[in-house]
Amino acid sequence: MKELNTQAELNVGLEALWETISKDLFITQKVIPNVVKDVKLIEGDGGIGSILHFTFNPDVTPISYQREKIVELNEITHEIGLQVVEGGHLNQGLSYYKTSFQLSAIGEVQTLVNVKISYDHDSDIQESNSHSMKTSDFVLFYLRCLEKYILNNT
Repeated sequence: MKELNTQAELNVGLEALWETISKDLFITQKVIPNVVKDVKLIEGDGGIGSILHFTFNPDVTPISYQREKIVELNEITHEIGLQVVEGGHLNQGLSYYKTSFQLSAIGEVQTLVNVKISYDHDSDIQESNSHSMKTSDFVLFYLRCLEKYILNNT
């Protein structure tokens, strides 16, 4: 199992960011509509065990969809973890892929987001640092878009 850690400081208060990330299950479609065409809750109520189906825009090749399961959700420590259970990264040579976000206040209107990406490759696939960097860059891009979305809509 491999692990990639990164972090971002966002100019959004902890509670506003947590509320958006943990409660608005369809936020990704609103934040990066050029990437995510549609998000559907296909199982559960938005809590642990819920499964989301993401449909990507056609120009996001070669990935057309991804299903993610909420495997961590802690209101006290402001942690949420999503594991890919079908499609997406699993169709790109990975046998396991999970992204965890842990939020902590660093000011009244600033939040530190620690991101941990855990992944494993199929045994016959060699690790690609380029793939890891693209994944990390995309998560940071998403967080910046999320920050902008919250600032423009509150």
